[in-house]
Amino acid sequence: MDANIVVMGTESVGKSALTVRLLTRRFIGEYGDIESIYSHSCMVDERRTTLNIWDSPCSEDLSVETSLFEKKVQWADGFVLVYSICDRASFNAVSKLIQTIKSTKDYLNADKAPIVVVGNKRDLHHRRTVLSEEGRLLALNTGCHFCEVSAAENYHSVLMMFHGLVGRIKGAKLTTKRPLGFKGIVKSMSAVFARRRTDSF
Repeated sequence: MDANIVVMGTESVGKSALTVRLLTRRFIGEYGDIESIYSHSCMVDERRTTLNIWDSPCSEDLSVETSLFEKKVQWADGFVLVYSICDRASFNAVSKLIQTIKSTKDYLNADKAPIVVVGNKRDLHHRRTVLSEEGRLLALNTGCHFCEVSAAENYHSVLMMFHGLVGRIKGAKLTTKRPLGFKGIVKSMSAVFARRRTDSF
């Protein structure tokens, strides 16, 4: 089974740290805010599963990248939307992002995909500005799932979050073929970035 997962969040919330924690079990704290795609094979519920993970910065002005954003939404079987429990603005951005994903899926007439809202940096509880209850309420009101993790301190909780999402993807996935496979989305990214470079001259 293949599962296409898009990980999104604003800068410095730890979305890349979460992804790399899953892939390597190691915590690395510093990353550039760049688009990356990873492919990772693992056992989920005693079944070999390939996770294609698109680690994606979240632009505040989504209209700038509408074409690429639509490709992400169309490609994804599931979403991980990350905020920092120490950053109220990142939480508000996730709330807006949920609505944008849902409206884009409706516009594209695409299959529904599970979304998990993730409050990261749980280890920094002394700097918390977003309560756990607020994350749970957001997920409840928008039909998403919720968890809090610490990419810095706990590999197991990150693993369980991704595995839980894969389980929900299995339940939601239809037998119809996806319009874009892993190679197709890489080509799409290349085309969009090439166009941006051309437009900038």
